[in-house]
Amino acid sequence: MYDVLVIGGGAAGFYAAIHIAEKRPNTKIAILERGKDVLNKVKISGGGRCNVTHAEFNPADLSKNYPRGEKELLGPFHTYASGDTVGFFEERGVALKIEEDGRMFPVSNSSQTIIDCFISEADRLGIQIKTLCAVAGIEQIDEEGIKKWKVAVGESFMYCKKLILATGSNPKMWKYIEELGHTIVSPVPSLFTFNIKDERISEIPGVATHAEVKVIPKKNFGKKSSKTKSDVSGLFSEGPLLVTHWGMSGPAILKLSAWGARSLEAYNYQFKIQVNWVPDYHQNGLLELFLKVKQVEKKTVLRTKVLDIPKRLWANLVKAAGIDDTITWPEVSKPQLTSLAEQLTAGIFQVNGKSTFKEEFVTAGGVDLKEINFKTYQSKMLPNLYFAGEIINVDAITGGFNFQNAWTGGYIAANGVVDELNANTY
Repeated sequence: MYDVLVIGGGAAGFYAAIHIAEKRPNTKIAILERGKDVLNKVKISGGGRCNVTHAEFNPADLSKNYPRGEKELLGPFHTYASGDTVGFFEERGVALKIEEDGRMFPVSNSSQTIIDCFISEADRLGIQIKTLCAVAGIEQIDEEGIKKWKVAVGESFMYCKKLILATGSNPKMWKYIEELGHTIVSPVPSLFTFNIKDERISEIPGVATHAEVKVIPKKNFGKKSSKTKSDVSGLFSEGPLLVTHWGMSGPAILKLSAWGARSLEAYNYQFKIQVNWVPDYHQNGLLELFLKVKQVEKKTVLRTKVLDIPKRLWANLVKAAGIDDTITWPEVSKPQLTSLAEQLTAGIFQVNGKSTFKEEFVTAGGVDLKEINFKTYQSKMLPNLYFAGEIINVDAITGGFNFQNAWTGGYIAANGVVDELNANTY
């Protein structure tokens, strides 16, 4: 009989186990991982550097980075947030650094530093790590009026007083939880890039610039979608935009994909976006600028980039506006300049599908938040059952926020478990 079984050898699972063992020495704890290695997502995060958290230290502002979970996480972030995460790692000799965009990484620039820290702590605290332990079922049993857990692993069973589920976006585990009576919000992808085939961007992969992007609402969903109509009005994002071989990526697109995860899934990922490549301008203001340039500039429009955008992007948008590469500013017509201003501030692009953002696959969906007590991360329906990490219906934009959800959930679940173990005699 274990005091605590943690199913899932990822960020949230390790964080919870370590904090339980620290607060309550001699607690019998095991982490069960279905794969042969633990902490795989930590390893590949941030291109192998591990984007540990984000330098947003105000709980209210921090919670605004969660399309699902903003309201529910506000309280937990007042208990445990980014500053606490920094303290945890620094106390264990892992220094973190803040990059220009607020993302935080280990100074070593290696996710292995974080993995080594967790493995070392688990070893020091006597936490058992059991790999290749695929869970085949979960059952709550009653022994003399005390609720305990029976976990099927292969052909055998393991028993525990407290069970923490930290398995991330695992459909099989969601099925088991649903069978226990919980509601699972159906998962859809979040954090994805847009597939776009368009002459304006097809030959310039690697070009990056600051832009505004918004989704244009559809009147109809089309025959393929069986989903109900979803409102995308107000679905807007601003930030760095990266042109790729398959379309568009970068923080501006990823934020849009996160906030619009369910709406865009309802569109079957077939929709249009409007891009303003020069957010400091609107169409009429930009036309006024062009008309002033026309009065003084003698070179060709193509060769005179009057805005702070990449040269190759400017050239493609000039061409898209119907301005030949030999046309000079004195020769260019007002309708052509109007068209150029429109291409720059309100260009329409058709999105046909999505692609996963590197290896950082995130889903919107999971255990219904209404069924979780966020003071302890314990199930409101089943005593002695706790959740942490992406298994619940919480997801974030890119930038270290998904890991912070794991750290906060793991820490608070650990406290909940410790308080319960201390209060009960078995």
